[in-house]
Amino acid sequence: MSGHSKWHNIQAKKGKADAARGKIFTKLGRELLVAVKQGGPDPAGNSKLKDVIAKCKAANMPNDTINNAIKKAVGSTDSANYEEVIYEGYGPNGVAVIVEGSTDNKNRTAADVRHAFDKSGGNLGTTGCVSYLFNKKGVIVIDKTVVNMSEDDLMLLAIDSGAEDFQTEEEIYQITTAPEDFSVVREKLETQGLEFLEAEVQMIPTTYVALDEKGESKMQRLIDMLDDLDDVTNVYHNWEE
Repeated sequence: MSGHSKWHNIQAKKGKADAARGKIFTKLGRELLVAVKQGGPDPAGNSKLKDVIAKCKAANMPNDTINNAIKKAVGSTDSANYEEVIYEGYGPNGVAVIVEGSTDNKNRTAADVRHAFDKSGGNLGTTGCVSYLFNKKGVIVIDKTVVNMSEDDLMLLAIDSGAEDFQTEEEIYQITTAPEDFSVVREKLETQGLEFLEAEVQMIPTTYVALDEKGESKMQRLIDMLDDLDDVTNVYHNWEE
């Protein structure tokens, strides 16, 4: 599930989600499990779980599936101790890549991620080698066709709720927040009956790298290989597609 702020990438992700919905839901189920294990099954007292639920809804995961995953996490006797991991590295032509995941075996996951980089003409780097090229932001994307208020009213609602920025594109509105304000802004928008195409905290690039046709092919292979790994939840990059 590659995270990115550009709408054409979100469209591509949605198409991929439609083609591999079962795999996407499996990964989201893992995120729900980790959130419940860390903070309990009540979203009212577990802000991380609340954010993961919003992410699940944006991916069109049915409410019954979400609730069942939470119940399963509560009653799970699985002794696996999942922990969150972050890897940083370089794709072709120095494209910066951040990989987020959760795993019960860090050695296995590190080896799988390194293999994906090696096979795609990139290389896995050290912690901090590319993260300075990204800003962490809350990102909410809304389909224009399902909004029952004017653009000005939605913008005022978002800004009054604490959003940093409001952008309009041909098909969507994109609202950006500071990470610590994301949950509050998202919840205030939800109270107005708004539904989201995207709703999560992401790593947004501050600069972009263009690639030639050969580099694009290698970069797409890297993204696909990382997305195919069960332990990987998000892939961020600064490839200017």
